[in-house]
Amino acid sequence: MKKLNSEQLRNLYLDFYNSKAHAVIQSASLIPENDPTVLFTTAGMHPLVPYLLGEKHPAGKRLTDVQVCVRTGDIESVGDASHCTFFEMLGSWSLGDYFKRDAIAWSYELLLERLEFDKDKFAVTVFAGDEDCPRDEESATRWEELGIPKDKIFYCNKKHNWWGPAGMTGPCGPDTEMFIDTGKPACGEDCSPACDCGKYMEIGNDVFMQYFKNAEGKLEPLANKNVDQGMGLERMLCILNGYKSVFETDLFSFAIEKLEELSGKKYGVDEDTTRAMRIIADHTRTATFLLGDRNAISPSNVDQGYVLRRLIRRAMRYCRTLGVDDSALAELARLYVKKYESAYPYVKENEERIVSELNAEKDKFAKTIEQGLKEFDKVVAHLPQGMTVFPGKTAFRLYDTFGFPIEMTQELAAERGFALDTDGYKKAFAEHQALSKVGAEQKFKGGLADNGVQTARLHSATHLLNAALKIVLNDNGIQQRGSNITAERLRFDFNFARPLTAEEIAKVEDLVNAEIAKDTPVALEEMTVEQAKAQGAIGVFASKYGEQVKVYTIGFSKEICGGPHAARTGELGKFRIVKEQSSSAGVRRIKAVLE
Repeated sequence: MKKLNSEQLRNLYLDFYNSKAHAVIQSASLIPENDPTVLFTTAGMHPLVPYLLGEKHPAGKRLTDVQVCVRTGDIESVGDASHCTFFEMLGSWSLGDYFKRDAIAWSYELLLERLEFDKDKFAVTVFAGDEDCPRDEESATRWEELGIPKDKIFYCNKKHNWWGPAGMTGPCGPDTEMFIDTGKPACGEDCSPACDCGKYMEIGNDVFMQYFKNAEGKLEPLANKNVDQGMGLERMLCILNGYKSVFETDLFSFAIEKLEELSGKKYGVDEDTTRAMRIIADHTRTATFLLGDRNAISPSNVDQGYVLRRLIRRAMRYCRTLGVDDSALAELARLYVKKYESAYPYVKENEERIVSELNAEKDKFAKTIEQGLKEFDKVVAHLPQGMTVFPGKTAFRLYDTFGFPIEMTQELAAERGFALDTDGYKKAFAEHQALSKVGAEQKFKGGLADNGVQTARLHSATHLLNAALKIVLNDNGIQQRGSNITAERLRFDFNFARPLTAEEIAKVEDLVNAEIAKDTPVALEEMTVEQAKAQGAIGVFASKYGEQVKVYTIGFSKEICGGPHAARTGELGKFRIVKEQSSSAGVRRIKAVLE
């Protein structure tokens, strides 16, 4: 195997697929702009859903990228050897161009020739087929043609070799996965890469989106078949370098060293210290990217801001277990900025904002702890005389309502002569997780990318709103700080220091409605980044010279965007702002509807 650092692996991957005529595209924002179904960009395919469904991509039919992602469904698992809340996904795409033969051949070349995995230890899985879809003999045959022995090709069911759809409906299809035999003994006669025994370790995956699952649950062949090839950067670095955990890679090692310096403790010596350092390193990295994102968010009590606040405060709690001041997070953030600034220049541009927000949250958390201490004293004062066990349900309420760390509750309870009812706490926590999961499934059950007609109209209205704010407030420094669109309303966050007056809100509404009344055509042009800048287009500019982008002109608005949009402004109806409020320090939020 070829030993590489993170920068070398990124470059090798992108250069490889670029040599196969794939356009290198930049990573999309971590905050989805036009998808109300998810809080964060969770996979490399997420920002490309409209193009997987048939919309033309300005860079062509072959794409490759390194996409930043955040997944927070298993925060409690962070601290083990592999779980990360933030990660980078290496991806390549065929949008109705090549299919299985080329995709598999290039995966073979990348893994066995460029990354130099041992062919004798190489194994693959393909879809075994069922009543919905036939056995994937095409993939199996292609692997055989490339020299993979039949006994190294395993047929697995849908649980293991089927992808999607991401929501209730959408693109889906079989996949083929690539593995390395670790040398561990087989767990039995039927041992295969589908086992969890640890004998096989996944190193790559090719998804073949050849079907569309409709509302009735039936599979319909897609007119344009797509390929999604992907692998996680952190995981691949770990495998290539023979590390036991992702925290040994160059993406984390410097942060761990700083925590060792600040705490005077050694990583890897005992389980509690190691886990605490991993959690702090992971959560601070994620917070750095969320605070430094092009559509940056701030800690709050709702949606993405709530998750961010939880990550920051969880990191601060573990700082305290190491005897490290909460200000360590700002120190680590600066180290992460330095590490990632060449790959993601925007984190350097937003460095002071990142540090400022972390320090502000540190002060807020200190007040929360103070409030929690008072509440703890109240609870103890009302416990029955002679009681020796501190109720677990009450401990969870202190954590959930006041953000009071369970470790502090346990310590304080012990000081007062109480044992903590840990079983009761775990039960209350599990019940809370179950309710949260149900709520999340209900909120996001629609899947990825709601591209309905009304959503497209509200998206076009958002462009007009953005431009109108700059005009009315006479401030070209105004930038979008987040956007969320459902079929009912739009939500738009922007940087501004004060509330808008009633007169300003009315002027913004009038400007937008005047453009709607003109029934202006929504014009789309494809051009280079340089051309877009020259024409005064606003939006997130790609960093790659010559990259093609879509520019939408909607009346007095000209903006880089991926869509979807209305055909004419007259389709929008009447625009009305229903609320203008603070989102976070220095950021205002507008909610508006079309009537």
